[in-house]
Amino acid sequence: MTHVTPARKQSGTSLYGGTSSRRITVRDIAAAKERGEKWPMLTAYDAMTASVFDQAGIPVLLVGDSMGNCHLGYESTVPVTMDEIALLSAAVVRGTRRSLVVGDLPFGSYQEGPVQALRNATRLVKEAGVCAVKLEGGERSADQIELLVQSGVPVMAHIGLTPQSVNAYGGYPVQGRGEEAAQQLLRDAKAVQDAGAFAVVLELVPAELAAEVTRSLHIPTVGIGAGPDCDGQVLVWTDMAGMTDGRVPRFVKQYAQLRQGLGDAARAFAEDVIGGAYPAEEHSFH
Repeated sequence: MTHVTPARKQSGTSLYGGTSSRRITVRDIAAAKERGEKWPMLTAYDAMTASVFDQAGIPVLLVGDSMGNCHLGYESTVPVTMDEIALLSAAVVRGTRRSLVVGDLPFGSYQEGPVQALRNATRLVKEAGVCAVKLEGGERSADQIELLVQSGVPVMAHIGLTPQSVNAYGGYPVQGRGEEAAQQLLRDAKAVQDAGAFAVVLELVPAELAAEVTRSLHIPTVGIGAGPDCDGQVLVWTDMAGMTDGRVPRFVKQYAQLRQGLGDAARAFAEDVIGGAYPAEEHSFH
């Protein structure tokens, strides 16, 4: 029996399921916060997958440096380059019509300071056509965010667990536990808001702290392992759809098992070729 989710009333202005055919903007994201609307975000790294998510109504797509782990075969996000981000961001933009496309600034592309950040963010906007960029860091990245926003580049901030700092963390620990760490996270959140970020990702943050941050900000929060009270939720699409091999993080819910299905299709194709069933007469030309 097919499970059908009860339909909810949609308006032309809602982010998910809205009827507008124009591309979503940061003003739409701000309006959703005012309405108290929850919204989904997924990563995407190619035109075909992006078009599927765009047609499914996903309002925001992140061309994340998570491509390093799940698309390019790296062990972390650290090796990802500007060239790789630019190439795949352009593909995602070409594959979409409505989604707001956010391109990640990879490790080493903004840490030198605001001028470096602007140079690389400008490249993603001009060459790839992204609508906004994302960078990691709270207070330490406020100057970069401020210059980008003043220069006309919308910025999504990213605090809590920042994967580009994996070597400093020695892994991927939950952030914001304990009073001192919680207060620092709150300072980081307010710093990126004051610098002009239009939204902030909270990664691997205790749910209660993420709820407090969400209440204290007028910009939307996007959770990933940060509990149910954030304004939006994001997942790496290969985790969400069951393409990831092996263990996935605790916060991931898998909505499909595409890895198994794709493997089954490949094996069925191979068996048809070996057994002579493919190509059949209907697949041949005369």
